[in-house]
Amino acid sequence: MARPVDPERNRARRLQIIDAGLTAFARHGYTGATTAAICREAGIGSGTFFHYFPTKDQLLVAILREGEAETREFFEAQEGRTDARAVLRDYVAHAVSDLRDPRAAGFIAAVAGPAMGDEVVAVLQRLDQEAHGAVTVWTGAAQRDGQIRRDLSPERIARWIMVLIDGFAGQVGGGRGFDAEAEWAVLDEVIERFLSGGESLSGV
Repeated sequence: MARPVDPERNRARRLQIIDAGLTAFARHGYTGATTAAICREAGIGSGTFFHYFPTKDQLLVAILREGEAETREFFEAQEGRTDARAVLRDYVAHAVSDLRDPRAAGFIAAVAGPAMGDEVVAVLQRLDQEAHGAVTVWTGAAQRDGQIRRDLSPERIARWIMVLIDGFAGQVGGGRGFDAEAEWAVLDEVIERFLSGGESLSGV
C-alpha cells in the first residue's frame, strides 16, 4: 500500500528547494547554478529534486510564480480599502521589499541573462501584465476620489509606477553597489511626488 502524501510536508520540501534555487541562482548565475549545486544548497539528492522539478527552468519558473502569487495575495488583501492612493504606495513598498534580500542582486542578474527559456519569458511578461492591470484599477479609484493627479490616464500612471519599480530593481541587479534599503525612502518620495503631479489635491 502506498504511503499517503502529506500536503504540508510536500509544500515545505518544495519551498525548501525553491529557496535553495534562489540562493544558487543568485550566487552562481543561471548557467552556473547546476542541479547538483542546487541539491547541495538544499541538502537533498538529485532524485528528490527531479521529483519536484523536472528541469532547472521549471524551478526558476516556480520561483517567479511564488512572486506572482504574493502579488495577487497583496491585491486581494486590499479589497474594501477606500484609501486608493495609500494602496498604490503600499504596493510599491511590497514590490521592492524582496529587493532588500541580499540575494536579490544576483538573482535579478541571473534572470536578466540571455539563456532564459520561452516559459520563463512568458511568466515574466504575465507578471508585468497582471501587476500593471491591478495597479491601473487602483489608480483609477484614486483618480475618481481626487487623491492623485488627473492629467494622465490611469493606464499611463500605472505604467510609470511599474517603470519606477523596474528601474529600482535594475539598479539593484546592476552590480553597482546600489543599496535598496538605503534608497527605498528616495523611491517612496519620487512615487509620492509623481502621484501628486503638481496638482492641488484635496486631502493630500
